[in-house]
Amino acid sequence: MRRIAKEIEAHYLEGKEWERLSGPVGELERLRTQAILARHLPPAPAVIVDVGGGAGAYAVPLAKRGYQVHLIDPVQLHLEQAHSYAAKSGVTLASIVRGDARHLDFPRSRADAVLLFGPLYHLVRRSDRFRALREARRVLKPHGVLFAASISRFASLLDGLARGFFQDPEFRKIVEADLARGVHRNETDKPSYFTTAYFHRPGELAAEVSKAGFGDVQILAIEGPAWSTARFGPAWRDREQREKLLELLSWIESESSLQGASAHVMAVAFRPRNHRTA
Repeated sequence: MRRIAKEIEAHYLEGKEWERLSGPVGELERLRTQAILARHLPPAPAVIVDVGGGAGAYAVPLAKRGYQVHLIDPVQLHLEQAHSYAAKSGVTLASIVRGDARHLDFPRSRADAVLLFGPLYHLVRRSDRFRALREARRVLKPHGVLFAASISRFASLLDGLARGFFQDPEFRKIVEADLARGVHRNETDKPSYFTTAYFHRPGELAAEVSKAGFGDVQILAIEGPAWSTARFGPAWRDREQREKLLELLSWIESESSLQGASAHVMAVAFRPRNHRTA
């Protein structure tokens, strides 16, 4: 079985994911994600499995804090970048391996936390998303914590308007399909229009995580509505405004009426203590 669709692999082989997380909107996503992790992770040296961990944007900082982090990703370039980033940062990850979120080569009930930051984006079929979620549940210890991120159903509409893509009729067709079915496909020659993905409604993500056998499911908006606003850039570059924005976004992360306006939403959930893994 191919670990990842060829067009998705081609998108990530361009090597721009790290750059994305370094820009203002990407930095907002990264800092908010780290803040959510900090509140819900067990203390170090807990074992974390970072599935779809890319170039180590989260794995390496967590290893610096003393966590035992295993990074798994289907893209060979990401593994090489993660090795390089860890070495430059003076840390060692517990393992860096190529793998598939649906078939983890990791022992049952050994992880204190599992991160799924990416796999649920690119598993278009619902059955595949359930396989990834159940694999996460399998490797977690009883009451281990899952962090599963998804892209909002409405992200392409908001992003397209904010970045000027919406003037392109082909992009408008992509948005129509996203809103109607949640399946994002980019058949143009423009990489900025992203690649094959599934876009969740917040409640849909909660339902999938619950059905996969997790309990105490919380849905949190990562960027909130801030990322697509006209004056986000100048506000983010101002330290005082940036710090206050991060604080206020944590206040409204659970506000269901705003969650769909976030570029990404995250499910935080636990493997029940008395739930047998499949």
